[in-house]
This record gives sequence, C-alpha cells and structure tokens, in this order.
Amino acid sequence: MNFIIDAFAWIFSGDTGAYASIPVAFGEHLLFTLVSVLIAAVIAIPIGWAIGHTGRGRDIAVALSGAARAIPSFGLLVLLVLLIGVLHKPEAAIITFVLLGIPSILAGAYSGFEAVDRSVIDAGRAMGMTGWQVLWRIEVPLGLPLLVAGLRAATLQVVATVTIAAYVDLGGLGLYIIAGIPLRNFAMVLGGAILVAALALALDGLFAIAQRLVVSRGIRVAAQTLETGSAVAQPAT
Repeated sequence: MNFIIDAFAWIFSGDTGAYASIPVAFGEHLLFTLVSVLIAAVIAIPIGWAIGHTGRGRDIAVALSGAARAIPSFGLLVLLVLLIGVLHKPEAAIITFVLLGIPSILAGAYSGFEAVDRSVIDAGRAMGMTGWQVLWRIEVPLGLPLLVAGLRAATLQVVATVTIAAYVDLGGLGLYIIAGIPLRNFAMVLGGAILVAALALALDGLFAIAQRLVVSRGIRVAAQTLETGSAVAQPAT
C-alpha cells in the first residue's frame, strides 16, 4: 500500500529529477501512439474493406495478421534500430508500433463488412446501387462499429507497447519505468506504470463513446424498439 501512496505522491510532486517532466513524457507517449495508429489505419482499413467487400484474400490476411501478432515488439524494435541506424530510432519505433497495430484494425475493417446482413446489400443492389454505392452507403456505415472496435484494440496495444520506446532513448512514459528500475526508485517505476494505465483508460473511454456514436441510427431505433417490445411482452409478477 505504501508503494501506491508513494507513486501518487511522486506523480503529483512532479519531481522527475534529471528526466523529462511528466507533461512532456505524456505528450511524447501520446504522439507516438497516435502517429502509429494513424499510419496503421491508413494501411489496414483500405485492405480490410477490399477483403470484406470482395470476399477474397481473407485467409491470407488472417495468416499475415497472426504472424504479425507473434513478432516480439521489443526484439523487433532493437533489430530495426540496429538495421536502420541509431540516427533513425524514431522511424524504427514507428515501424514497430505500426506493425503491432495493423492486425486489429485489419480484422475490424473486414469483420465489419462481413457482419452486414447480406439481405441489406441485396436490397441495395436491387434498387440499382452500383458497387461503390453499396460500399459507401451500406457497408461502410454499418461496418463502422467493428472498425472502431479494431481501432480501439490497436490503440490500447500500441499505447502499452510505446513504453519500450524509452529503452532506445525516445522518451515517453516508459522512461520513468526503465530509469527507475536501476535506481531502485520504485515510486517512479510504479508512477510511470500508473500514468501509462491512466492514458490507456482515457483513450479506451474515448473509443467506447465513439463506438456507440457510429452505430447507425436505424439500428439504434430498431434495438430500442425491440427492447421496448420485450419489456411489454414480459408477464407481470
């Protein structure tokens, strides 16, 4: 219990010694996370949508995603730093985090399309919609909740893994964890871990709200109607 109290005391004191202040480290951590997830989304979403729309290439995507998940992030980061060079450590870190984020976003993108009721798509085509119209007016809006879920999972994975960026002197909240261990400053170590967890929870909350907001209005109305009907149908006790 004392360790937790000491950790919060360290956080609120703002005494980071010779290391970057908490707001600076927080900003670095958030920047690495957002840039990595954004690049991963730009790569994964079009591919996932193409797979979900055409129904082709799913097995290959699943295999590649599984392989990417199996790659140890820490080992990959160190390897890329050695290959690219110490002058390009930020690029090496971004590549590592992008590879980590792609599988979840890719799965969310094509799973969102696969979850769309085929009868809805058939109805759109029967009304004379082109392939592009079906894509943008039916599949994309109805597939957004699962896509946001994929983005949510990817963001949480990346924000936790960005902690290792401090190992190659790139800052972030992981700096306090890595620096505090050899110093035996357990308040700093636990404080850094609490800050990472707080950032992850904040981002998770934002994505939870976004996931609710992107649900199609028609689906929300139908769900509310179904719930109301079920409540009315229940016998009185």
